[in-house]
Amino acid sequence: MYRRMLGLAFLCVCLGGGRIALQAQEFKLFDRMVQVHGFASQGFVYTNDNNWLTMNTSQGSAAWTDFGLNMSSEVTDRLRIGAQGYNRNLGQLGQYHPSLDWAFADYRFKSWFGLRGGKVKTTLGLYNDTQDLDFLRPFALLPQSVYPIDLRDATIAHLGGDVYGTISLKHRFGDLSYTAYAGHRNDSIYSGYPFYLGSFGGHITSFGGLQYGADLRWNAPLKALLFGASRVNEDITSRGTAINPFNPWAGLVPYAEASKADWTNQFYGEYTVGRLRIDSEYRRYWRNQQLFGGTSESLADVRGWYVSGAFRISKRLQVGSYYSHYTITNVVSGALSAVYPSTTDTGLPADHDYDKVITGRVDLNRFWNVKIEGHFMNGYGSGPYPNGFYTQVNPQGFKPNTNALVVKTGINF
Repeated sequence: MYRRMLGLAFLCVCLGGGRIALQAQEFKLFDRMVQVHGFASQGFVYTNDNNWLTMNTSQGSAAWTDFGLNMSSEVTDRLRIGAQGYNRNLGQLGQYHPSLDWAFADYRFKSWFGLRGGKVKTTLGLYNDTQDLDFLRPFALLPQSVYPIDLRDATIAHLGGDVYGTISLKHRFGDLSYTAYAGHRNDSIYSGYPFYLGSFGGHITSFGGLQYGADLRWNAPLKALLFGASRVNEDITSRGTAINPFNPWAGLVPYAEASKADWTNQFYGEYTVGRLRIDSEYRRYWRNQQLFGGTSESLADVRGWYVSGAFRISKRLQVGSYYSHYTITNVVSGALSAVYPSTTDTGLPADHDYDKVITGRVDLNRFWNVKIEGHFMNGYGSGPYPNGFYTQVNPQGFKPNTNALVVKTGINF
């Protein structure tokens, strides 16, 4: 509660401070200018039936707050450094445990070759590395089939290094931007997957491992048109304790899981013309995990895609809509197959989530916006790669359909 009060106080101070308080701040350090930016947001969610995003949304919930502060500086014409602290609470996730969101040094030798290292945001699809730039989008929630907010920690950053650059193509064929990276992913134990395991009596103390991948995007000669593809490979391990599924009364036993195969493919496109912006993405996540020291195996196949459009009616008003399509199958083999049956029928509500969304955004000034959004969901996609629905906050079971009202206000400076 104390941490939540601090977060709300930060938001109120920023909103109450007026135009001057919300301007980006600058100061000199060793004759170099340092820029300071920040953001904060507060959300409210009400659903007609199922509780969503670990909140008690069927009664209406405002347990959704996040804020961050970052600093960056151009040390030389080619070297830039920066870092961001981040904190959030989303229902029973985050719980106001602060984190170093990213911290890096970036040296650009040429336009076609640069290096950055540290804790670096992971380039994956259109929006993964810009999730915090909420003020650039009309939507309160990005399409959850591809960018689930409860699993933000799963892809947001890696501790390692990137190679990147932009190559101009001849004959006016546009240019190619590339990023290749390798590092270590380290999820918070207050994220969605550890919370999901809690429904089986699991308590995770560590979750992470090797992550490497690449992103390639083509900026077409036609203005504001781009296409791209991303690939991520991971080797993830997890440790903790869990209730023995074969003898629940025997107490906790050591729990461990490790990747046998873990990868993501993502394809995307975007087109902007005048006040209209259209984009679409497809993501397939394949996760073959060995459980309980290799005695069992879980093979999850997650597929998500969306089509989105947004139109700016005026300087202060923007509207948008998207359709988000999520399916999951999970095949369990080994000792646990007797306890946890496989799910392979994506036509069942438990194995999909189809979300139709409409939204409106009002910019009260340069720094403060309010978003009102409606979600009309069929299915609840509850599985080893959760999509916002959890049994712990739905003890009476799930209804097949969920309608949600989302209201979110945010500031940035």
